[in-house]
Amino acid sequence: MSALPMVVPEPGLPSAVTIYEVGPRDGLQNEAAVVPTEVKAAFVRRLLAAGLPVVEATSFVHPRWVPQLADAADLMTGLTAELGDAARQLPVLVPNRRGLDRAAELGLRHVAVFASATETFASRNLNRTLDSQFEMFAPTVAAALEAGMDVRGYVSMCFGDPWEGAVPADQVVAVGRRLLDLGVGQLSLGDTIGVATAGQVKALVAAFAEAGVGPDRLALHFHDTYGQALTNVHAGLQSGVTTYDASAGGLGGCPYAQSATGNLATEDLVWFLTGLGIEHGVDLDAVVATSTWMAGQLGRPSPSAVVRALGSGDS
Repeated sequence: MSALPMVVPEPGLPSAVTIYEVGPRDGLQNEAAVVPTEVKAAFVRRLLAAGLPVVEATSFVHPRWVPQLADAADLMTGLTAELGDAARQLPVLVPNRRGLDRAAELGLRHVAVFASATETFASRNLNRTLDSQFEMFAPTVAAALEAGMDVRGYVSMCFGDPWEGAVPADQVVAVGRRLLDLGVGQLSLGDTIGVATAGQVKALVAAFAEAGVGPDRLALHFHDTYGQALTNVHAGLQSGVTTYDASAGGLGGCPYAQSATGNLATEDLVWFLTGLGIEHGVDLDAVVATSTWMAGQLGRPSPSAVVRALGSGDS
């Protein structure tokens, strides 16, 4: 049994949040070595068993761009054989219509598209301009909705860009609104290089609210490059956002943004929320054990502070 923080609720914060686990996709896509399919499957199963309500499993991207996830179809086929309909509910990233078709062939029900808030990252990551990226998303989202799928929209570089510097809030809102207009159900606003500050988080959520997009339509996705991820989560909670992306063990970065370090660790987020008395439904011991196990698979320690504090090497 792990230690747990003292629970001292803070007035005015949400009573419950959803942790959107991205470790199997956003975490493993940045690994130098390819993780075996059976290890990925075990990772997903363990995260689900730990109580995480949403586990993003993989990406149906061309293997040339992200070879670490080239086994997406094999992974999802295997998980479906084991878990049945529960596997079909796992979200996957689909960069374009071809990726969507591959997910649909397997009966998957939740997909995500990945947009950029800046011109340079759109060019480097999507080989598109900021404006023309929507020509790729429109048929993909339309086809997904027609098939009865749920669609999430990621927006990267929402708080800063390594090539362009500061990103104006109205530019992020414009991109987000266009995705919502296409039919995306939820926007995940990404601090891709980890430069966001608490005041900036509040300002961006407020800018969306002024544009008619409430915090119930938003998720926040932080990286811990400057140690600000949990501070930014707190700002998001104060702004009414109740969905937070996190990666078990703090895995992941971004293969197209070299300054990006690991995602906010799921364990660190769980500890933080537990201390505030905010419901999340996640078993901290189980996630720590899973991240300790995955660190062993990868041959290096987890960057998560909570994993380091609570983890053991025998999981």
